Amino acid sequence: MNSGWNDGWGDECSVISDKGEIGFIDFADDKSVQSYDINEEGPVIISVPFPFSQGKPQSVLVGQTSKWPITLENTIDEPVELWGVRIFCSNPEDSFTLSLMEPPSADSKSEQSQGFLEGLFSLEDRVLQSRETLTIWLSCNPKDMGLHTTVVHFDVDDNRIERVVFLLAEDNVSQSLASTKPYRRAPRRRNHFAVDEYVVSSRPAKPKTRGYKSKLDEYPVPKHIRELLENKHVPDILAEGLTKENYAGFFSTLLVMEELHLEEEMRSHNMECVMMRRKGPQFVALEVPGLAEKRPSLVHGDHIFAKIASNGSDSPVYQGHIYRVEADEVLLRFASQFHTLHRDGNLYNVHFTYNRVNMRRLYQAIEAAQTLQDNLLFPSESTKRTLVKNAPIVPCTGTLNVEQIHSVEMILACKGAPPYVIYGPPGTGKTMTLVESILQIYMTRKNGRILVCAASNSAADHILERLISNENVKVKESEIFRLNATSRPYEDVLLDHIRFSYFELSVFKCPPLEALNRYRIIISTYMSSTLLYAEGVKRGHFSHIFLDEAGQASEPESMVPIANFCRKETVVVLAGDPKQLGPVVFSKDAESLGLGKSYLERLFQCESYCNEDANFVKKLVRNYRCHPAILDLPSRLFYEGQLIACKDDKSLSIISNLDFFPNKEFPVLFFGIQGCDEREGNNPSWFNRIEVSKVVDIINKLRGSSDLNESDIGVITPYRQQVLKIKKVLETWDLLDVKVGSVEQFQGQEREVIIVSTVRSTVKHNEFDRTYCLGFLSNPKRFNVAITRAKSLLIIVGNPHIICKDPYWEKLLWHCDENNSYQGCPPPERVNHEFEESCSETGLSNEVEGSGWNDGTWDC
Repeated sequence: MNSGWNDGWGDECSVISDKGEIGFIDFADDKSVQSYDINEEGPVIISVPFPFSQGKPQSVLVGQTSKWPITLENTIDEPVELWGVRIFCSNPEDSFTLSLMEPPSADSKSEQSQGFLEGLFSLEDRVLQSRETLTIWLSCNPKDMGLHTTVVHFDVDDNRIERVVFLLAEDNVSQSLASTKPYRRAPRRRNHFAVDEYVVSSRPAKPKTRGYKSKLDEYPVPKHIRELLENKHVPDILAEGLTKENYAGFFSTLLVMEELHLEEEMRSHNMECVMMRRKGPQFVALEVPGLAEKRPSLVHGDHIFAKIASNGSDSPVYQGHIYRVEADEVLLRFASQFHTLHRDGNLYNVHFTYNRVNMRRLYQAIEAAQTLQDNLLFPSESTKRTLVKNAPIVPCTGTLNVEQIHSVEMILACKGAPPYVIYGPPGTGKTMTLVESILQIYMTRKNGRILVCAASNSAADHILERLISNENVKVKESEIFRLNATSRPYEDVLLDHIRFSYFELSVFKCPPLEALNRYRIIISTYMSSTLLYAEGVKRGHFSHIFLDEAGQASEPESMVPIANFCRKETVVVLAGDPKQLGPVVFSKDAESLGLGKSYLERLFQCESYCNEDANFVKKLVRNYRCHPAILDLPSRLFYEGQLIACKDDKSLSIISNLDFFPNKEFPVLFFGIQGCDEREGNNPSWFNRIEVSKVVDIINKLRGSSDLNESDIGVITPYRQQVLKIKKVLETWDLLDVKVGSVEQFQGQEREVIIVSTVRSTVKHNEFDRTYCLGFLSNPKRFNVAITRAKSLLIIVGNPHIICKDPYWEKLLWHCDENNSYQGCPPPERVNHEFEESCSETGLSNEVEGSGWNDGTWDC
C-alpha cells in the first residue's frame, strides 16, 4: 500500500498510520455513540454505519463478512477537502477494514472476488466536489463471538468527525436464541373487582384425620399495622431494634411486612378476560402462565375468585377451589350455579389469593419464643455453659479431623442452652459432623430423642441417607422417621426412603402422637416440624435439636422447632455458614430491618460467638471439596485465610486433556466475552445468548476431551431466563443431565466442574441489580457460594469490564490473569478497589449485609 489517492483514489491507497487503542464502550450506557446530529457536523453529512436495530447492534455470523456503505455527502456549492478517512482503532484489533469497492459476497463469482483489493485501514487526500456524494465500504469479518467495536475518523477541512460502530458476532446457536418479541414492560394489572361478597364453594374433601391436639390460630394482620405499612410508615417497634422485651412484637411486625408484600405479589398475577375450559360436569380448567415457575405459586386447596368480565358490576363474584395443579393449568370447582351458567367461550376476570398457612406457623413460633429463656435467645457475656464429662469418642462415620471430633465431644458434653454452633465454610464437613453427633447420641443415650431440621427437603433427605447407610451403627427402622409435608409429591421421595415416612393414598401425613413417641430420631424441614406441635408433641420431648443449614433460615423459621420443643435442658445445635446465602425474604424492607438475618448470624453478634469461644462455637477449616487454587481466594476474602485444602487432587488430570485451558496447573479459567444482555416479550428476566453459546461450547469440549459425565458438570447463572435458554440448547444436544440453575439452587451442592455465566454486559443495569439484590454483583454471599461449588474446575464466562465493577469479582478476574488463566476479549485496565476483606474481631465481612435472593419476585 503506497501513499496518495491520486486520480480520485485509485486502486492503491496509503499505508496505515499509527492506530489508537480502544477499550470497552458500553453502547447501552453511552447514548452518544449512536445518536449523531449530522446537521451540526459541518457541510459534509456522513451516514451512520451499521445502525442499531431495535436498540441493539446488528449481528453477523462468525467467519462471514458483514459490510455497510458509508456515504459522505457534500451539501454545499463549494468543494470540501477530505484529508483522510481511517480506522482509528478496533476491538478486536484489525477486525474492521475500509474499501472503495463493495466487498464481494460469499456467493460472488471468482473473477469478481479476484478484482477486489483487500480492505485497508485508511484512505487519504481527496476533494469532495460541490454536491458530490462519495461511498466508502466498512467491512467486518469476525473470527470470534462477541461484540466487535471500531472507531472511524473522518477529517473534513479543519474538523474531525467520528463514527463509533458496533457489531455482534454470533454463531448458529446464539442466533437460534434471538428474540422475536421486543421487550415491553408488562402493563400493571388493575385491581379490577372488589371481593366483598361472593358465592361460596366447598373446599376439596380432606382425608379423614384425627383432630389436631394444638390448633393453629388465625393470626389476622392487625388493622393498624396494615394501615401504617401501606402508608409507608415504619412502626415504632422496628425503629427501636430487637430487644428481649419486644422480641415477639418485633418479628411479628416484620412478618406482617413480608405478608403484605406477598399479598401484593399474588395480586400482580391477577388475570383479565381469560377463558376456562369445562372438564366434566363439576370442574373447569384455567390456564395460568408462569405456573410451572411458581408464578404464582398455587397448591391443592387454595381458592381464587372469578366473575364474568363485563362493563357492568352486577355479575356475582364466585369463589373457586383448586382441586388439582398441573404443569400450566389448575382444575377448579365453583358453586353449582357457576357451572350451570358457564360456557367455554365466556371471558372471566380472576383474582388469586395468598395462602397464609406458613405465615401463621411463623407467627405462632415467634409468639412461643417470647417465653424461652434469655440465654437461648440472647446469650450474653455472662452466659455460662454447663458441661458434663464424657469418654473420648470413637468415630463411627470414618476418619474425623480434630475440629470435627472437638465439635462432637462438645455436643455430647452440653447440657441445655445456650446453642452450640458449628460454623463450617463450604465443603468442611458440617453435615458429617452432625451425623456423627446424632449417631453418638443414638448409641450412648438410650433416653435421647433427636429432632433434625434442614432448610430443604433435599438436605433433610441427605441426612436421612447418611444415617441409615452407616455401616458401623445400624439405626433401627422403627426408631427413625422422615416427616414430610402433605404438599410434598409422593414421587419426589426415593423408593428406599418411603419406608421411613407415613402416608395414606400417596399423601404424606404426620402419624399419631403414640407413634411419634416411639421414634428416637425425627427428620424434617423447619416448617414441617410444626406438624409435630400440632399433633401434640410437647416442649422437652426432644433431648437434642439439630438445625442444619441454619444460615439459610430466617429467625422465625428457626423458632418453629426451637420455640415449640425446647426446655432449659434441651441441647440446641446449629450448623451453617453466615458467609453463604441467607434466608429467602421477598420484602426488601423486611429483609433490611432484620428478617434477612438468620438466627445463626445474629448469634455471632454475641461476644462468646464472635470471639469463637470453644464452649460456644467451632469453626471447621479443613475443606474436602475444592482444589487448593479454587479455595484460595474465598479463604482469603471470607475466612481470614484459615481454610486448609484437603481434597485429593483430581483436577490436573482433567485439565491435561483440555486444549482451551492455558495453564494446566491452575484449574480456574476466566473467559472474557462481550455479549449483549437482553430481555424479550414482557418477561423482565435477562439473558445473554452469546454467553449461552460459549457455555454450551465449553460443555461439549469438556465431554469430548475428558472422562467427565454430564452429571459432573453444573452451570450457575443468576437470571431465570438465562437458565431456560441454556437448558433449551442443552436439550438439542441431548445433554439433559447437566444441572443448570441459580446460586440458590446450588447452595449445599457440588460438581466436579462448575461453569458460571454472569450474563451482564451493560453498566447501566448494575444499580438496578444492587437495589433489588439481583445477579452476582454487590452480593458477596452469592459470590462466595458460586465460586465454591466446584471440586476440580471452575470456569467463569462473562464480561470482564462489567465484572470488575465489583471488588470481589475483580479479585477473581486478576487472580486468573496473574496465573495466566484468562482468555477472550482484552481485559480492562487494572484498578484495585479498596475494601475490608474481613472483620478482625468476628471474622465476618462488613460487606456481607443482607440475605440472598431467590429467583422469585425480582427474578434472579
